[in-house]
Amino acid sequence: MKIAIGADHAGYRLKREIVPLLKELGHEVEDFGCDCDQSVDYPDYALPVCERVAKGEADRGILICGTGIGMSIAANKVPGIRCALVHDVFSAKATREHNDSNVLAMGERVIGPGLAQEIVRVWLETPFSQNERHLNRVNKVMAIERRQA
Repeated sequence: MKIAIGADHAGYRLKREIVPLLKELGHEVEDFGCDCDQSVDYPDYALPVCERVAKGEADRGILICGTGIGMSIAANKVPGIRCALVHDVFSAKATREHNDSNVLAMGERVIGPGLAQEIVRVWLETPFSQNERHLNRVNKVMAIERRQA
């Protein structure tokens, strides 16, 4: 898969742990920064990642900030994005199986690198269930998005 990844100043250290894992797992990585601890604005990093995913130029996206909250809010403003804020392995699996999430948000100040790596691994390896009830719900979410456009 091609994975677009971005972080702000509060998430760049965790991003540095995740990028090598993605490559080790055989994924192509497009890194949108940032790479420093000087204050930057998270929407500036969420937007290019999500645009790549929404246009089909990346298969999935990963966003990291201090809590993951700001990144997930910004991400879900982009049409076609279903971003899930995840800080545990169960939710990583569930959001892929049930919600067909295409962007993962995490918080560096909330979880450590070991757990983050396991979340990423599970999130990438878990397929959407295609179960009728889950498909119906995702379609309803996408219909809400189309009505708002």
